[in-house]
Amino acid sequence: ADPKSMELLRVWVANQDQHVSLRVGVWDDPFAWGIVLADLAGHIANTYTQSQAGQKKKQKKMTRAEVLERIVDGFDAEMAGENDETIGEVIE
Repeated sequence: ADPKSMELLRVWVANQDQHVSLRVGVWDDPFAWGIVLADLAGHIANTYTQSQAGQKKKQKKMTRAEVLERIVDGFDAEMAGENDETIGEVIE
């Protein structure tokens, strides 16, 4: 209902590769994107703890803190990766 609403981020997998579309220039300070990432991690953690979405039935149920820790572990590993180059371009 908000006429100023907009999609900020879309992520999908195609051909065994991750693809991203995002709206740049929304905020002057990249700090805001950190808030978006943190909020997204919280939503992901909530889905895992509420429904154990994406987990095998025999897998131990994880707490919200455990899910967030695994997300941070994955984030840190990806940021430290030397062989993974993020490519793309801004389309006006």
